[in-house]
Amino acid sequence: ITYCRTFAGWVYAAFVIDVYSRRVVGWQLAKNLRTDLALDALEMGLWDRARAGRDTTGLIHHSDKGVQYLAIRYTQRLADAGAVASVGSTGDSYDNALAEAFNSLFKAELLRNLGPWRGIDDLEIAVAEYIDWFNHRRLHGEIGLVPPVEFEDQHYRQNPVAATVVASVPSLH
Repeated sequence: ITYCRTFAGWVYAAFVIDVYSRRVVGWQLAKNLRTDLALDALEMGLWDRARAGRDTTGLIHHSDKGVQYLAIRYTQRLADAGAVASVGSTGDSYDNALAEAFNSLFKAELLRNLGPWRGIDDLEIAVAEYIDWFNHRRLHGEIGLVPPVEFEDQHYRQNPVAATVVASVPSLH
């Protein structure tokens, strides 16, 4: 979760990132830091993976120790999806380096370069466009200078997924 300044006040952004491909699979904006902010981003990520036929059983979901990620509704949703919760260690940022790096890029490439923002509505449209660009056109050095979607497509062409994956992930939200 990171914060974004607008003329109408603070807006908070939550992102769910697939570490393997660097793809942003879920995101959400809100005017508050309630659990729903993180939970809605998680739901989007789970929906994205289910839509693509990806099984989330055994997936490791890493987060920091923020109250949103430790909330009963959030941890229960992870368990229902078959994901394993992993919470970061205390006193260092190494375990959250990918998330912090993404938040820095997000702020530099979108918020600072294209702002200022009037409010959450303007920012939400811009974030949707940014995530589309980030996933489909931005080249990532960590994955061979290709966009995340292309990297995933290559991987799954070479490693087909079994056809038994459930097409939808039920939601408690």
